[in-house]
Amino acid sequence: MKTTTAFLFSLAFVLPAERGFAITPEGDIEKVASGFAFTEGPAFDPSSGLTYFTDIPNTTIHTLDGDGNVGVLTKDSKHANGLMVRDGKLFACEMDGQLVSYDLKTGKRSVLAEQHEGARFNACNDMVLDAFGGIYFTDPLFRAPLPLPQGAQAVYYLSSSGDVKRLTGDLPAPNGIALSPDGKTLYVAPSKSSTMLACQVQGPGNIGEPQPFVDVQQPEGKSNTGGDGMTVDVEGNLYFTTHRGVEIVSPDGKSLSVIEFPQQPANVTFVGADRKTLLVTARTSLYQVRMPIAGFAGHRLQP
Repeated sequence: MKTTTAFLFSLAFVLPAERGFAITPEGDIEKVASGFAFTEGPAFDPSSGLTYFTDIPNTTIHTLDGDGNVGVLTKDSKHANGLMVRDGKLFACEMDGQLVSYDLKTGKRSVLAEQHEGARFNACNDMVLDAFGGIYFTDPLFRAPLPLPQGAQAVYYLSSSGDVKRLTGDLPAPNGIALSPDGKTLYVAPSKSSTMLACQVQGPGNIGEPQPFVDVQQPEGKSNTGGDGMTVDVEGNLYFTTHRGVEIVSPDGKSLSVIEFPQQPANVTFVGADRKTLLVTARTSLYQVRMPIAGFAGHRLQP
């Protein structure tokens, strides 16, 4: 494992033709770390200033500090993918079939959920924490045993009391997932469908039927290619990764811009004290770029 000296890449973004404005970066794209197999799951911890991310094939959860130094939390991550940080804990979706948390002071790993209706999860992929102590998470087929243990690819909810509920029917590889800042909309990216989905949140672990939100432009010669990881800013705009880069859309589904990176991003989050640095995990490397709007810091637990 190694860190790299920062390199600057010329900024590239696409303005949507139908609009007279876009959310565009305020500087060049910078490569901050490299030398990994496949990076995913970036999650920022404001208390330490560290960003956690995963290298899935190498079963490692790494740390990245503000100077670009890379460390290791664990080398036995059970193929962890999506991560989130809250109140001194790192939550992780393990593709080996578990939803877990790490105590960031002791490093102790605790299993939060590992089955639904008596069967292990397929391969937990990504998550988002709500204000009620619950976790929405996706469970597609990637790295899952066959036949699929759950018999379907779906979105689940783990309540604060430890109950697991399946929220959707079979979806085409549900992958990235995010909540709007007001907590009223749950976004889901089925990575084997060109249509991103949005669900109205009616209560903790209670959502309406998934509805089409925005269509992902397809690569030449391909179809049913969807998005991957995602995050939101404080204004509710959604940032999600596709084959084109990081696509930005407004809360009403209108395209605002696409930021292109040297490698195809898998996931994205906002980091830094002001949360205006957009950081992406992109195959073998991590890249960052300054943005004009701060990222949403996540839902705080309600008393």
